Amino acid sequence: MASNTFSAAFVRTSDGWSGAEVDLGDAEIVDDFGDAVMEALGLTGDELALLCVEVEDEWFAIARYRGEDEPRVFLSDVHAVLADHLGELFAEFAGVAPDKDANGLGVRPAGDFELLSDLGVSSEELLELSMEEGMLPADILSVIAERLSFADELDRLR
Repeated sequence: MASNTFSAAFVRTSDGWSGAEVDLGDAEIVDDFGDAVMEALGLTGDELALLCVEVEDEWFAIARYRGEDEPRVFLSDVHAVLADHLGELFAEFAGVAPDKDANGLGVRPAGDFELLSDLGVSSEELLELSMEEGMLPADILSVIAERLSFADELDRLR
């Protein structure tokens, strides 16, 4: 995994959000993400957890886990993930196949756009943020963390 990758998971508790850095370097299949989140946060079951991944200036992903619910994911740009294994796993998670011939066709978000709507970030906002010119993945995740009230935890881990 490239050194320019940052990944952290956040769990919502009665006291707010708590976060931990997550090492996805050994992830071979999509299920490994959930295992890494459970381990990093010490989850016991029904907690709501978010995995936030940013790869330099290229792309970001947010995965949502809650107990037995099917994990959900949002990927900021299908085209940007071609360059690395982690990105390919996130594309698979989002249920899309990156088109190797479509390079340069602009940003193409994929996955579950409603991922955060019940937490205060609508699908429209998520798409708007992802496609805004000049916004870096780190900036977008900071805006989202601010809206969901875990910006302090995110900053602490960066």
